[in-house]
Amino acid sequence: MINQKMYELGSRRSVIRELFEYGKKRIAEVGADNVYDFSIGNPSVEAPEAVKEAAVSLLENVKPSTRLHGYTSAQGDPEARKAIADDLNSRYGTSYTGNNLYLTCGAAASLTICLQAVIDSHSQNVLVLAPYFTEYRVFIESRGAECRVVPPALPSFGINFEELEKCLDASTAAIILNSPNNPSGVIYPEEELRKLAAVLERKSREFGHPVYLISDEPYREIAYDGKKTPFTACFYPDTLVCYSYSKGLSLPGERIGYVLVPDTMPEWQRMYAAVCGAGRSLGFICAPTLWQHVITSCAPLTSDLSIYARNRELLFGGLTEIGYTCVHPDGAFYLFAKALEEDASSFCERAKKYDLLLVPSDDFGCPGYVRIAYCVSGDMITRSMPAFKKLFESYK
Repeated sequence: MINQKMYELGSRRSVIRELFEYGKKRIAEVGADNVYDFSIGNPSVEAPEAVKEAAVSLLENVKPSTRLHGYTSAQGDPEARKAIADDLNSRYGTSYTGNNLYLTCGAAASLTICLQAVIDSHSQNVLVLAPYFTEYRVFIESRGAECRVVPPALPSFGINFEELEKCLDASTAAIILNSPNNPSGVIYPEEELRKLAAVLERKSREFGHPVYLISDEPYREIAYDGKKTPFTACFYPDTLVCYSYSKGLSLPGERIGYVLVPDTMPEWQRMYAAVCGAGRSLGFICAPTLWQHVITSCAPLTSDLSIYARNRELLFGGLTEIGYTCVHPDGAFYLFAKALEEDASSFCERAKKYDLLLVPSDDFGCPGYVRIAYCVSGDMITRSMPAFKKLFESYK
């Protein structure tokens, strides 16, 4: 028998991937300059030169003891894990060691490992804060748990604490937090994180078990206007941090990231063992060895993130001048714009007539909006403005 759920997932891509594939087909038909593909969060900024230099140096000067293409420990090379711990400690004043880290094939692997580690039965639920990355639901339901959506506080798109408390119950295993947020670009401020921590601490005592906070942080370094992304683990002890070097360091195709199990967590050693066990059960052991060694020397680096800041202003300024209503993003590289009709999917279908590829917000748990990824060239944003204007005028 074929698993029907897996068949359904494999037969229908996510709405983001469907648009991405449509875009490739459309480019073949009319040329790349005539298609404005804002569908996928695929960084356009190159990784720092130091990353290339580190990779080349490793390949050309392989030490016999390095085993560059061999297995590392299941949880990752000790030097790589120490380098990441040292980087986190220098940023946030923490005291982690390599023993707090489990290296993974990117943030998706980190998330599924964490969910596997904390979900203990099919009667449990996991909360997601809307708008949320579309695959959270897939990851949660694949573990057999219920995905509960907490609507946002509008117009800020912050945490809706009244709705959050309605969704929390004794069967809640965890809540996933994503800041800077995909798709809204919102950075949850420190005061909201402290309030969230207080709620989760109170509910954990009430329920007699921890409600874990899974902090999904691949956009952590991409923040604007002098803002910093608060480090969630500093506010709530029962936090698991999921990270990927795909966005800040521009290495999406290399699939390298980690799970941090902070030693401030009351049962952190048991949780670390559960993370290791989850990685083993899912087959997510020994992240790509070459990239583990690259990260050893490049963990503190980022790509030139100022390019995204310029793109943000080009896109936000251009669209609001036309007349669109947009959420001004604090971080990440997405713009959340109000669709010009109630049905965002219908709006995005009309946008295709102008070769604008925009992602409808329904699968993000926040109907009526579209996500526009501006991790593209500034030239494409500029060239797309007449198409956005024609789309806007088609609704008059």
